Amino acid sequence: MGADMDDFWVFGYGSLMWRPGFEHEETRQARLFGFHRALCVRSFVHRGTPERPGLVLGLDRGGSCQGVAFRVRPENRDVVTAYLRERELVTRVYVETLRKVRLSTGDHVRAMTYVVDRAHHQYAGDLSVDDAFLGVQGARGQSGPNEEYVLNTVDHLKALGLRDAHLEAIAHRLQAGDRPQVSVRSGL
Repeated sequence: MGADMDDFWVFGYGSLMWRPGFEHEETRQARLFGFHRALCVRSFVHRGTPERPGLVLGLDRGGSCQGVAFRVRPENRDVVTAYLRERELVTRVYVETLRKVRLSTGDHVRAMTYVVDRAHHQYAGDLSVDDAFLGVQGARGQSGPNEEYVLNTVDHLKALGLRDAHLEAIAHRLQAGDRPQVSVRSGL
């Protein structure tokens, strides 16, 4: 059965994949072209504070992004849209947009999603693994530790059979940082 172009879809690429927080009828893997997933947003609320910003994901221009599309019943569109605006537009670092995504079925649908506003003061730009690791490590906001956000995202991507080499490298560094360092001294 093909997707109806009039259906209301939401594209998730980060925490929406594993914690959508809204009622939906169907979930499909999907790919968005023209944007990629990146830890490019300084978080002053959910995963950090103004004094110690964390980093959260944004859709930044270029490439493509594999994520999840949620089909929402037409009668729930307004409620879901209001919920997402409250969740995603706290500081206006994201721009709400409708973009065409390709579902795992091969169908193309328009989905509401949130892309980063590169002109916003919270935009961190293209960060190296080292810089992103330092931005995430130890940051904590209203939604919990920044490390948890990154590790949950990587775990959920892997569970879906999706890979994100940049995020996985940061997660590896975070996990390695949690291990106690053991030094071996000779003669003891």
